[in-house]
Amino acid sequence: MVATDGVLVTRVLVVGAGPTGLALALQAHASGASVRVVDQRPEPARPSRAMMLHARSLEVLRPLGVVDSLLMYADTAPTVRLHLRGRVLPVTIAELAVPDTPYPHLTLLPQAQVERVLAATLESRDVRIERGVELTDLTAARSGVRARFRAAEPASFDYLVGCDGADSVVRQAVGIGTTGGAYDREVVQGDLELDGELGTDTAHVSTTRAGLIFLFPHGDQATWRLLATRAVGGGPMTSRDGQQLLDAARLKARVSRLAWSEVVPMRYQLADRYRHDRVFLAGDAAHVHSPAGGQGMNTGLQDAINLGWKLARAAYATDPQTLLDSYELERRPVARVTTAWTNLVFWAESGLDPVASLIRTVLLPVGAPLVLPTVLRRRQLPAAGFRILAQLRVAYPSSRLSIDDGRPESLPIRVGDRLPDLPVTVARGDTRLQTLTAQPGTHLLLLRDAPTVETADESIHVHRLLDRNGHGLLAVRPDGYVGLRTTQASSPQVPHWLHLTGAI
Repeated sequence: MVATDGVLVTRVLVVGAGPTGLALALQAHASGASVRVVDQRPEPARPSRAMMLHARSLEVLRPLGVVDSLLMYADTAPTVRLHLRGRVLPVTIAELAVPDTPYPHLTLLPQAQVERVLAATLESRDVRIERGVELTDLTAARSGVRARFRAAEPASFDYLVGCDGADSVVRQAVGIGTTGGAYDREVVQGDLELDGELGTDTAHVSTTRAGLIFLFPHGDQATWRLLATRAVGGGPMTSRDGQQLLDAARLKARVSRLAWSEVVPMRYQLADRYRHDRVFLAGDAAHVHSPAGGQGMNTGLQDAINLGWKLARAAYATDPQTLLDSYELERRPVARVTTAWTNLVFWAESGLDPVASLIRTVLLPVGAPLVLPTVLRRRQLPAAGFRILAQLRVAYPSSRLSIDDGRPESLPIRVGDRLPDLPVTVARGDTRLQTLTAQPGTHLLLLRDAPTVETADESIHVHRLLDRNGHGLLAVRPDGYVGLRTTQASSPQVPHWLHLTGAI
C-alpha cells in the first residue's frame, strides 16, 4: 500500500495478459488501484481459441468504456447453415426477446480482437503491458506479495492475481491443487482459404457420426476457421485432413491454403481454492472446461470484473477479508455449474458412444427441421436458452455482500441479481438503468420520494428515479450486481453496506 497525495493506493500485480488479465487490470485501475501487468510471452497469443463474447460480458465491460470498440469488429447477427446429413437448414440468429439487456444477440468476436481492444484501452490509461517478463517465484504473506521475475527486478505488491492459464505458474507456486480430468477427445482447428461456393457471410455447422464440425468466416490468419473434435493422439492438421473434414461435413469447398493449425488437448479442472493469502486466481488458472457454449473466455472476464474492484477497495472496507473472500464464494460455484453443463454439451457434440451418435445422426437431422423454425419464431423460447448461455442468470443472492432490507415495490429487483436494463426517468429525461450506471463505481438508485443520500466520494454515483415511487433505494456494485435493497433510504443498512464494500 502506497500513499499518493494522502490517498492509500493498492498495488496489484496481474500475471498474464490474456482477456482475463487485461480486464482485471482495467477494472482494478478504474477502481483506484495501481496496476502492473506482466506476461512471459514476448507477443500476444495468436491465433484465437475463443470466438464468442456473451451479453453479460458486454454488460460488465461497458463501464470500462470498451464495448463500442469491441462491437465495431463483431458479428452481432450471425447466420448459420446447419448441415443435417443431406438437408441444409439456414438459421439467422438476430435479436432475441430479451428486453432487459442492451445486447440481446449472439456476438461473434475472436479472442485476439478482444485482447487488442482491452490492451489498447489499458495502455491509453498509462498502464503498460510488460511482455517477455516471466514470473519465476513469489512469496505470499498476509502483509503482501514479493514477486521475482526473469528480465525484471523483484518487486512488492499488495495483491497478485494469476491469470496465466490452465498450467498456471502462480497456482503451482502457492500450492493450490485442482480437481478434474481429461476428455477422451481433442479439438483440432485451423485457419484456411477455400475455393468453392461458400459465402463469407455465413457460418456452417455439420452433424457427423464422429462429432460436430464447425466452419466460421472468422479466421485470424486466413478467411475461414475450421474446428472439429477427434480421438486423442492425432498430429497437426494438414491440408488433406482439412479437406477430409469438409467432405465429411458435406461442404462443397476445396482447401487452397492452410495458414495455421493447432491441436488442443481437452480437459476440465477446477482449482480447489481461488485464494491463498494475498494471491488470487482468475480465468483458466482457476477453471478449465470444454469449449462448448463459448463459456471459457466469458467466465474469465466476469471473474476479472468481480475481483478487480474488490482488490482496489479492500483497504477501505470495514472487514477486508469478507470483501476479498466473497470473490471465491461468488465465482467458484459459477465455474462448477458451468463445467457440469459444458461437459454434457461437449458429450453431445463429440461423444462416440451410441447415444451421443444417435443424437447427432438421427435426432438432430430429423427433429431440427421440424422444430427449429417454430422455436425461432416464438422468440421467448430461444430467449430462455440465451439467458443461460449469455450468463444473464448468474446471481449472488447468498453472498455476504448481498443485504435485503425490504423490497421497494416500484423496483422489484432481487438482491444478488444483475441490474436489468429497465427504462427509467431521471431529471435529465428518459434513460435506461444500464446507461445510468455505465461508469465505474458504486451506484445508488433512489426512488422518487427517498431522502437525499449525501456522499463526498467520487466513486459513488447517486441517481433519483422520478418514475418509481417510494422511499427506498437500490445499491449497485461496480460489477453491476444489486448488493442492497431497502424500503427506506435512511436505513442504517445503507452506510453499513457502503463500508462493507469499501465504497466509503
